[in-house]
Amino acid sequence: MGFTDTRFNVNLSILFTELPLLERPAAARAAGFTAVELWWPWVDAPVPEQAELDALRVALEDAGVQLVGLNFYAGRLPGPDRGALSVPGEESERFRANVPVAIAFATSLGCTTFNALYGNRVEGVDPAEQDELALANLAFAARAVGEVDGTLLIEALNAPESPRCPIVSAPRAIEVIDAVNAATGLDNARFLMDLYHLSMNGEDLDEVIDRYTAKTAHVQIADNPGRGAPGTGELDFDGLIDRLRKAGYDGFIGLEYKPGEGPSAGAFEWLPAPLRAATPTTS
Repeated sequence: MGFTDTRFNVNLSILFTELPLLERPAAARAAGFTAVELWWPWVDAPVPEQAELDALRVALEDAGVQLVGLNFYAGRLPGPDRGALSVPGEESERFRANVPVAIAFATSLGCTTFNALYGNRVEGVDPAEQDELALANLAFAARAVGEVDGTLLIEALNAPESPRCPIVSAPRAIEVIDAVNAATGLDNARFLMDLYHLSMNGEDLDEVIDRYTAKTAHVQIADNPGRGAPGTGELDFDGLIDRLRKAGYDGFIGLEYKPGEGPSAGAFEWLPAPLRAATPTTS
């Protein structure tokens, strides 16, 4: 692969999950990575005990890995992507309670990039009411993130795996991003371009890259079909990443794929070790 000046990070909520949470940062570092991202690790606790937050912070610091992205609370993940911010009642309140906790945790590690999953449609609730609540909660999160000069990410999921999610295309995600920025005036909401989800939706990835890279603050990859490592499916990552670079994207590319049958440490043979560091080689 020819992308020698691309920065890759590994998602510790889908890779290295055969290990306890606190052992994953060191395992990622042993595999050569110096940057990681996470879904919210405490699926039932938007506000976990401080001791749990401290233990994860120490594990990341001791491993010598940089946290570059964190999801806000979204309910039970891994599993079907669901989100919490558009669900009325207790789930919405749990999302809001999580926002300052997640921001405090991430910023203590130098991370100011946060992903907010929109959420699924709920039976018996008017979709317009859900969308109004989601916009209010996204604006709430964007304002909180703005206080630390951070970025709020919004992504499109895929309809086959998340049929009740109302954001299953790049244009729809961009509509929501534009609405959040209009509501806050902060212009800190950006697109999380997940090439796996977009390809599952049948979108033209070259067109998505050309149209939306300017509004993109993070990219995630997995091959399709199967959500495995690059090379296990049909996507041309050499071409896609080269196109991203030519379109002006110079941020991290998150590895958010399933490791396959073996341990996660064996799921990176496609990526030369020098390219796993936060500061890539350019030689």
